[in-house]
Order: sequence, then structure tokens, then C-alpha cells
Amino acid sequence: MLYLKNGYLIDPASGTEGYRDILIDGGKIARILPQGAAAEGKETIFDRERQSQVRVLDLQGKYVAPGLVDVHVHFRDPGFTHKEDIHTGAAAAARGGFTTVVLMANTKPAVDNAQTLSYVLEKGRETSIHIHTCANVTKGLKGQELTDMEELGRLGAVGFTDDGIPLLDEELLRQALKRAAALHRPVSLHEEDPALIRNNGVNAGRAAAYFGIGGSPREAEISMVERDLKIAVTQEADLSIQHISTKEAVELVRQAKRKSSHIYAEAAPHHFTLTEEAVMRHGTLAKMNPPLREEADRLAVIEGLRDGTIDMIATDHAPHSTEEKERPLTEAPSGIIGLETALSLGIRELVRKGYLSMSQLVRKMSLAPARLYHLDAGYVAEGGPADLVVFDPDKEWVVERFASKAVNSPFLGETMPGVVSYTICGGKIVYEGDDPLA
Repeated sequence: MLYLKNGYLIDPASGTEGYRDILIDGGKIARILPQGAAAEGKETIFDRERQSQVRVLDLQGKYVAPGLVDVHVHFRDPGFTHKEDIHTGAAAAARGGFTTVVLMANTKPAVDNAQTLSYVLEKGRETSIHIHTCANVTKGLKGQELTDMEELGRLGAVGFTDDGIPLLDEELLRQALKRAAALHRPVSLHEEDPALIRNNGVNAGRAAAYFGIGGSPREAEISMVERDLKIAVTQEADLSIQHISTKEAVELVRQAKRKSSHIYAEAAPHHFTLTEEAVMRHGTLAKMNPPLREEADRLAVIEGLRDGTIDMIATDHAPHSTEEKERPLTEAPSGIIGLETALSLGIRELVRKGYLSMSQLVRKMSLAPARLYHLDAGYVAEGGPADLVVFDPDKEWVVERFASKAVNSPFLGETMPGVVSYTICGGKIVYEGDDPLA
């Protein structure tokens, strides 16, 4: 049993904000009490025989929120475990305050069959957090033939995606959306037309000119988003535009949402924090797909988060080895890690600058993604799951080391606000330490 006292609770599901004490028992939240009610004798929360079993955490005004939910992460397992594996990925998630993650399916072998799906889920159950996974939309991520979506859904896939590769066949997308609607599973799309891209991971603007390469033009994203939203608004499936990066794509989503309640979008912390200038400073550590764009795009992503056009914040945690990232710019893989810096970036870039309240940030990092993927997460209520993050939004830390197996981050060396004190999952403390990695 855990008894959390003197914490400031934020629950976006109920709208609760204020000081509360929380009793956790058997993996569930047993009681939510007014601050100090038990100490004042107003409530009897556990009998004397069980008092010795209770660990009391005096949170001293720190924030308590639902455990964060990230529905777009790459743990590289199976096939690329030199970059990350499910256990190290789970450790990075816990350190960042995440109690639930949804894995992408571009592994080797891909999650397009029952055996690989079972492997991922079974290995996920060995970790301290809740690990779910998407399955592929198409077999082998080749964009030619749909997977057995019904079987994969029955076996536990919570969504479908070919993330990393766009779905170019329009009719195949229509079929996938119809089948996903019947299964009540979302489809999430990586929106970049490869025919328009000369060098991926770098914006075809000032950054590409700086390096003397062709880069990835904004039209690669815009054209795919426009096409897919036209299809999606005629369907009943939930469709999510992944890691949106351009102002035009944000506006397209805004317009599509007026026509359909099944349209969703996610933003990655790097896209509301950085611009292509970061690639010019950090090289491959800031190379990602879709690439960092211009300041107007960054501000458009923030406005999309502010006005509800963009529903979720998802990290696109994409670990790579140091050797891989030390290759020349056009040869190094795209992607950065993000689980351990996401909450801090949200506080620094969105809350402190007045774009979102803390409750709105928590909603976009917990409740909203949980609801899209039909997960029992993202809320704090009696009888609900004891999945919580406790953090101090004012305390600062330096980005120096990671629980992840990878270190490919453009934020290395930065001082950030927002220190996770405890991550609690299933009623157990799975990360503890005001001094990160203590």
C-alpha cells in the first residue's frame, strides 16, 4: 500500500485540481481524500493491522497526475536491439513519467503476424509499465497487401500503422480504414511522399541549402495529409496524423475535424520546440522524419495544440546507436529519443510560455492518447488504475544521461524544468529519484 499526501492533484478527466491525499491498494486507487483528512482523524483509511504495510510519501506540494501515455514509440525489438530493447525502452519511459506506451510496428520481423505480436506483448509484460503495440497495416510494410487485421486485433494489437513508410495506395487505405472501423482500432499514418524527397530528415529550406543537399520539402507532408484526410472524412475509422510538422498540414487537419469526429493528430515535442536551425547546429542529432521546419511551422503546431486541432503529444522516441548517428548527414538514420525529455519540454515550451495550462498539457500527454487507443489510462479516480506521475515543475535538471540505451538527442547539455520524483504503475513505484538516474 502507498499513501501519497500533500500532493497537488491534476486529473484532466474529472477536471480536479487541488491538494489531495491518495491511498493506493492492490494496484488500484482506493481513496482520494481532502488534504490532511486522515491525519486530522476525519477519515479512517486503513485499520491498525495494515498500518505497517503502508509506505507514506510526503509529496510536499509536488504535482500528481495520471501516468503519462505515449502512443508513438520505437523500442526496436525485435531486430534492432543494439539501438533499444523493450526493457531499456520501458526504463526510459518510467524515468520520463510514462506508465503506458504504444509501440510502432516497423521492427524486424515486422509486427504483421501473430508470432511477432505475441513476442512483443509477452516481453512487454516482463517490464514494470504497460506496453501495448500497434500491428502493421500492410504485410512487410510493403504497402501492397493488408495484414490479417482481424486476427491481429483479436490478439491484442491496439491500432494499425506502417509508421516510417507512407501508405501510397489509396484503395488499400480505404480498405484498411473500413476494417479498422469494424475493429474499433485507430489507424495512424506517417505522411511523407517519398517521390518528393531527395534527402530525408532535413528540411528543404535553409538547412538543406546550408548542407548543400536537396532535403525533404514541406509538400511531401502536405500532399499526403491532404489526400488521406479526403479519404478519411468519408470513413468511420479513427485516423491519426502522426508527428505533424507543417503549418499547412495543421490547417488541413483543422478543416477536416469540422467534417468528421474521427480525425486526430499528434505533435512531437521536437516539432513544437525546434526549427531547422537545430540541424545546422547539431547535425545528425537533429535529423528526423518529418524534419524540423521553419519558425512559422513550429508556431502553427503550438497553435494547433492550443486550439485542440492537435489532440496529443507523442514523442516518436526513435533510438539509434552512436555509431549510426556519427555517419555523414545523408547516411545517418533519422530520429531522436524523447521519452525522458518530453514532460520537461512541454512544461518549458507550452506551460511556462502561456500556451497551455498544466491540466491541458497533462490531458494531451495522458487522457487524450489513452482515449483514442481505448486504453484504461489517463485518469485518476477511486477504483481506477494506480498509474501516476509525481513531478516538480519548478525543479531543474541537466540532460546528461539517459535510461535509454541510446543518447541521440539534440537536448544534451540543456537545463530543463520538470523533475519526475516518482512514477507509479500498477500501484508500484517503478521510478524514484529527484536526482535523475540517482
